[in-house]
Amino acid sequence: MKYIIFEDFAGHPAPILFPSRISHGEMRELVPYSSVLSAGYVEATDGAFRVHGHSVSLGAKSRPQDLEIIVRHLAPEA
Repeated sequence: MKYIIFEDFAGHPAPILFPSRISHGEMRELVPYSSVLSAGYVEATDGAFRVHGHSVSLGAKSRPQDLEIIVRHLAPEA
């Protein structure tokens, strides 16, 4: 699965996950946020998630903090 983390209008990171068959560039065209903070791939291996890689079309790469941002946005609020 691919992801892009955008900066939303309030300056917060906003992750979007999408199928690998969609290019980072195609997804970028669909999202109104102006700034791309990072992009790459997210996958589960042996029950643990990891982010890696980059997007050539966006000129962005994955960052160590991306996984925490993604998990925080996907976890239900308590």
